[in-house]
Amino acid sequence: MHFFELQTTDGAARAGIVSTDHGDILTPVFMPVGTQGAVKAVEHRELLEAGAQIILGNTYHLYLRPGEEVLSHFGGHHRFINWQKPILTDSGGFQVFSLKELRRITEQGVEFRSHIDGSKHFFTPESVIETQRIIGSDILMPLDECAPFPSEYSYAKKSMEMTVRWAERNKSAFDNSLPRYGHKQRLFAIGQGGIYPDLRMQCIEQLVEMDFSGYAIGGLAVGEDAETMYDIAGRSAEALPADKPRYLMGVGTPENLLTAIGLGIDMFDCVMPTRNARNGTIFTTRGKINIRNRRNRLSDEPIDAGLDNYASQNFSLGYLRHLFIAGELTGLQLASLQNVTFYQQLMRTAREKILSGEYRQWARNFLDDFNRMTKERAGKEQLKK
Repeated sequence: MHFFELQTTDGAARAGIVSTDHGDILTPVFMPVGTQGAVKAVEHRELLEAGAQIILGNTYHLYLRPGEEVLSHFGGHHRFINWQKPILTDSGGFQVFSLKELRRITEQGVEFRSHIDGSKHFFTPESVIETQRIIGSDILMPLDECAPFPSEYSYAKKSMEMTVRWAERNKSAFDNSLPRYGHKQRLFAIGQGGIYPDLRMQCIEQLVEMDFSGYAIGGLAVGEDAETMYDIAGRSAEALPADKPRYLMGVGTPENLLTAIGLGIDMFDCVMPTRNARNGTIFTTRGKINIRNRRNRLSDEPIDAGLDNYASQNFSLGYLRHLFIAGELTGLQLASLQNVTFYQQLMRTAREKILSGEYRQWARNFLDDFNRMTKERAGKEQLKK
């Protein structure tokens, strides 16, 4: 069984299949983020109904709680959370970036101070592989350093070179250990190098020589402008092997996703759908909506008649606004489900358009319509005030 099959291309856009022991993943794919074993405010049954093919977990967070003992006792993360589809785990590398006040980086690894209780822990390239063996995820990510933005060239170079050295140690630890629960695991690499194209190309060249199962593009969407992100992502995709999946980490908006698919990216994740939902912003087939706005108070429009989802079609914008204003948890659930379903349908349609050779025109038309409807609604909301 090949891990990745590239089925067709439409320009640089790609449609493929990632095959795991927990099922096939049709690409392009958006992976909902379930950091601690749950996609916030969306239960597993709803994820399946929304069409989610794979979810993410986070090694740093799962290591702290429930912890390796619990995960091992339950026979791994799939059994613990009762999710029988694929799981990808980040290594905790992003926490090297985001929890900078609580960590210290050395050549050997990263010392963390737990954000929960202040206890100290040391992650190495070898230890994060062992933890992910205990988690039992289908796709493992290596320990890396995501350089902050902005970074001087010298810092980005030093960081990238250490990421490459850590990648060698990650792969050695992976190659010299075995899965624990009877299913095959795959290890990706992560390209770094900040916003400097030459560093990115150096990093990718060295990682490709190590022959990982897939390649991620890390260190983007951390403060740089969109055009820089697209430039780096596009250059990276062109340099990566055609027969391996390409994963752009932590991205992003519908426009980010469709643009990056057009650059040759296969896999995405981001907290945006669920985080925005909890803050009252919903993505719909008629644009982006601020559900708290007073304009929605008397609206009997369904949340999104354009989605084949019970919640989207059977509850009104007026009711959803009421739930948010009243502080009802059901509001967070319905909004989160709406956004997750929207993202899944967006990826399914993108795949269909790649397979039919219509991707570029469809993506342009979709974004034009989506942005126009969002602006029109925002304008009406201003008038309503």
